[in-house]
Amino acid sequence: MRNTAVGLVLVNDERPHVWRENSQENMAVVEKWAAKIKARLEREGNCPPLVVASETITDVRTAQKVGAELLRAGVKQLIMCYNVWNFPYLAWPLVNSFGRDLPILSLSGNNGKYPGNVGLLATDGALRQAGRRTHRIIGEYDDPDTVEQVAAWVRASQAVTTIRNEVFGLYGGHAMGMETGFFHLVPLQKALGCTAYQLDQLLVVKVMEGISQREVERGREWFESLLGDRLLYDGRMLTERTLENQIRLYLAVKKLNEDYGLDFCGIKGQRELTEFVCLGDVAEMLLNDPYDWNGPKEPTVCATEADAGAAVTMQLLKYLSGGLPTLFMDVRLYHPELEMWDMCNSGNHSSFYAALSPEPAENFSRITFHPALEYYFKAGGASVQFDAAPGRLTFARLGLYDDKPFMVLASAQSLDLPADQRRALGQETDPTWPHVYARLDGSFSEFLQYFPANHVQAVAGDRIASLVYACELAGIKPIVLGKRGKDYRPPIWELMK
Repeated sequence: MRNTAVGLVLVNDERPHVWRENSQENMAVVEKWAAKIKARLEREGNCPPLVVASETITDVRTAQKVGAELLRAGVKQLIMCYNVWNFPYLAWPLVNSFGRDLPILSLSGNNGKYPGNVGLLATDGALRQAGRRTHRIIGEYDDPDTVEQVAAWVRASQAVTTIRNEVFGLYGGHAMGMETGFFHLVPLQKALGCTAYQLDQLLVVKVMEGISQREVERGREWFESLLGDRLLYDGRMLTERTLENQIRLYLAVKKLNEDYGLDFCGIKGQRELTEFVCLGDVAEMLLNDPYDWNGPKEPTVCATEADAGAAVTMQLLKYLSGGLPTLFMDVRLYHPELEMWDMCNSGNHSSFYAALSPEPAENFSRITFHPALEYYFKAGGASVQFDAAPGRLTFARLGLYDDKPFMVLASAQSLDLPADQRRALGQETDPTWPHVYARLDGSFSEFLQYFPANHVQAVAGDRIASLVYACELAGIKPIVLGKRGKDYRPPIWELMK
């Protein structure tokens, strides 16, 4: 997974008789923070490079030297550690080695032996009064809750600085005139730095023609071995040929992403592909999955109907989770008697969410491939059907109000419903599509008041803290639903607008 390096440095006292006495202890504090952060992030299988400065900052020249050192190491965000009193002006020759949009976390232990908190507030206050966006955390490196907060900030800053120079592959443009799915160039570039490159779906079709037939057959045989009699060939809409077309679409988009250096993507699908080539569901699922018939792979975010707001949201969720697959859903039906949403559409639910397993066999044991609905998708292919496994999810969606970005986010629980109840609920929408039966932290009226689009995205786990940090770093207004939203306090730069 692409990521950016995180620098850790401690600003020290300027007086030689003081820093000569404390430098060894202060360097040990920074090393311990780095070790704790690394251990926490590696539990999720992916940790960005953590670069510890070679010495503490004790004068202007060491600040400049360490800044240049961290810059050469590719550092894009900085954790400024505090353990003792420091001379605040020394922060400037350090941070000015980087661009003005450098994410900065000010981090101090909470002990009485040294005035680390005093140094943090003096120095971080100087940065903020000059307009720098900073975050602050105070706590001990042996406190799991504090380490969790720091890890959430690292994930957030790494997501923002990684997506900053990425390109969204827009295959075909926004589908069916859905303007909430359009890549609104200026606000997204200003907030996140990413851009879009549009490729016509004709190019996709032409590349499909050159894909190896043997590789396509390997994909089909893999699905047949995993699904058995749950691959419901009907001789018309779902046949070996139409399934192979979907596999060929996956391989073509994968190739184009690699050829053009596209970091994440979306496929328009409707109406050109779905009426004349194939339904995109299988291709989109495979792109978002952490595996295919060739083994484990990194998920590539791909949004159904080329929904750019969804794709950007999914890419951020991917990075915030350490590289997990993400979900793309329609906001389909609310069941008030159950206080539950049925989030479903024919598009790209990653198969990972069937059982939350890295093993395809375990996930596909709960999946059925149905013939595509001819009413909507005349070119045929498979619709992927399963009910998401129970577990904690984070729902989110990037939106715009009057060209200003905001993000709605909510903690949620995917529910473990009895099979007969799931079957009955599925009949109320479409039983051949994937479903997430979810209870959100937040009421129906709250969701309806703030949610910006018909598509919602999600990732496994609780990522609210990281998402809030990411929004604040990017200047995106976070709207947190439910109880956690009531406790949210906007950062100082939002209050001063």
